Amino acid sequence: MYCLTDEQVAYILNDIRRSGVEMEDLQLNLLDHICCIVEQEFKENDDFERFYLRVRKRLCKDDLYEIEKETINLLTFKNYYVMKKAMMISGVLSVATLLFGSLFKVMHWPGASVLLCLGVFILGALFLPLMAILKTRGSDTTSEKITTISGTLMGILFCMAVMFAVQHWPGARSGVYWLVAVGFSLFVFIPVYFFTGIRKPEQRTNTIIISVLLVGFSCLQFTMIGLRQPVPQLPIYTYLGNEQILHSLQQNESNNITPEHRKLVANINDVCEQLKGVIIERDISTASIPADFEQKSIVINEKIVDLRETYKTSHLLAELKTAVDNYNASMPDNKIPMDRSILTIAPEQLGHVTNIFILNSLAQLQISLAIRSSAPETKVAVR
Repeated sequence: MYCLTDEQVAYILNDIRRSGVEMEDLQLNLLDHICCIVEQEFKENDDFERFYLRVRKRLCKDDLYEIEKETINLLTFKNYYVMKKAMMISGVLSVATLLFGSLFKVMHWPGASVLLCLGVFILGALFLPLMAILKTRGSDTTSEKITTISGTLMGILFCMAVMFAVQHWPGARSGVYWLVAVGFSLFVFIPVYFFTGIRKPEQRTNTIIISVLLVGFSCLQFTMIGLRQPVPQLPIYTYLGNEQILHSLQQNESNNITPEHRKLVANINDVCEQLKGVIIERDISTASIPADFEQKSIVINEKIVDLRETYKTSHLLAELKTAVDNYNASMPDNKIPMDRSILTIAPEQLGHVTNIFILNSLAQLQISLAIRSSAPETKVAVR
């Protein structure tokens, strides 16, 4: 075993101090640890300074000051490593969930909305806050902490905008959440990031490049926000006309139908109304279209709806099929025609139907049912 001289011990201690380690106890502990390694592994013919540098690199990536930072974090922030591990796990989990959610969305597979919402929630509620806490704890300057906090808030705002859009929650249609997120990015985070990084010569080029990319992506996102509402499309008026016919027929329901017949009719109508409410709520955040929707500038545009996307829509559609089958089995001479309706579409095509088609199909099914339940004087022969 090699025995270090006093000069060599002093050399190691001075180097530890020059590296920025200020805690005296940590200096002595590092000195003792390094001396033990040198005495066990150093050979007489080796160069001491080169060997010491190799040992030093084994203790840290860049400088011994990193060890003091980790020590301070452990002393003042006892849950540091627990939170760091939770941050890494939540980050990987959120990315994986968003990846599979996006794949499910593109392929129109059921469960896409659940996966996307779960991924966005984990990213915005777990990963980003944990990252902000750990990064601010490790930052030396106030400007770095402000940049980290503003970047985290920007990410959370974008996550909220995505969550409201995917879930069709109130306000999502107006684009106000996207507008807030993009505005915060352009007028708060990017200026803070730019003026913080531009002051450091070694980061100036990267700061300019990343700032340009951030501004570009934010502007592209801004162009996707609908500030002016488009003119309502005409197909919705066809559905509203069917609803008026349905309402008139339901008022003329015969009092002579049996209780069993009345129960079957009520069951079908109830499921149809629930399913129509879910479809309408996706667009206007309410389960019914108000009579003054034009005066309120409520827009209902025709768009693709995946009935398999959520458990609620797929469950209601299955329940409706069962209810119609029960009705037709009980009324073999007065069956409800289902040709070219939502009930006869192949399962693989349920992800490619429009909201207007679904609403009209349900309304026409109810009209056909109301005709069969109407009073004799208003009953219409259906071929």
